[in-house]
Amino acid sequence: MRRRERPKGPVPWLVTAFAVLVVIVLLVLPLALVLQQALAEGARAFLDAVRDGATLDALGLTLLVVGIVVPFHVVFGIAAAWLLTKQDFPGKRLLGLLVDLPFTVSPVVSGLLFVLLFGARGWLGPLLREHDVRIIFAVPGIVLATLFVTLPFVVRELVPTMEAMGRSEEEAAASLGASGLQILRRVTLPRVRWALFYGCVLTAARAAGEFGAVSVVSGHVRGATTTLPLHVEILWGEYHAQAAFAVASLLALSGLLTLVLKAWLEHRVARARTPGASA
Repeated sequence: MRRRERPKGPVPWLVTAFAVLVVIVLLVLPLALVLQQALAEGARAFLDAVRDGATLDALGLTLLVVGIVVPFHVVFGIAAAWLLTKQDFPGKRLLGLLVDLPFTVSPVVSGLLFVLLFGARGWLGPLLREHDVRIIFAVPGIVLATLFVTLPFVVRELVPTMEAMGRSEEEAAASLGASGLQILRRVTLPRVRWALFYGCVLTAARAAGEFGAVSVVSGHVRGATTTLPLHVEILWGEYHAQAAFAVASLLALSGLLTLVLKAWLEHRVARARTPGASA
């Protein structure tokens, strides 16, 4: 291995100092302040805010949404990545572009799209009202909005890994008489499991922290359609600053956990994408 050379001249040091300063000011310092404010009135006040009924309801809804969104994207992500890497069909490029659409559309706009589609005056509003089905300002709308904004994560982690592994092992298994399901279960999934896990972690983190799209479709009904981010906004708007910071600290701590998992999984995914590397 080549020995890394130390930077020479002032420019590399200035660039490094600038990068470190940005990370401290924009990431480390705000996170530290959130945790500090969460405990500013003591541990009892923190626990009271966390154990409050509205907070527990928001936490339960957040976990419910994550519990629906992640399994859905496991199935969808595997199917879409398999189509994009293993099959050639008309519209393949269009499918790849559509998968990336949530990256380019504002979450607020995506929420408005669902209101236009499923709202009382939307395209499907009269039909839903006729059958007494409520989507907007209810849990189904929150789930749909979250599904939209988290759509690309699993797919975009699986596609490079599937492309790196090629088709030779799957073709060999097919030539030996393995069915499509057997090939998927015994050949494909073991090779992409770390990328799949990585995509699930990113999906769960985004689903738990999504605010814009969920805010539009939820209606902010406390105890019914408020996730943790919305609950933080409500507490802050009602001037319960310490409680808002206490609940926000839960999201911050989950973000730190996600960061640790992300660093570990990035290493495993990099190994999995290296030809000849052990999965």
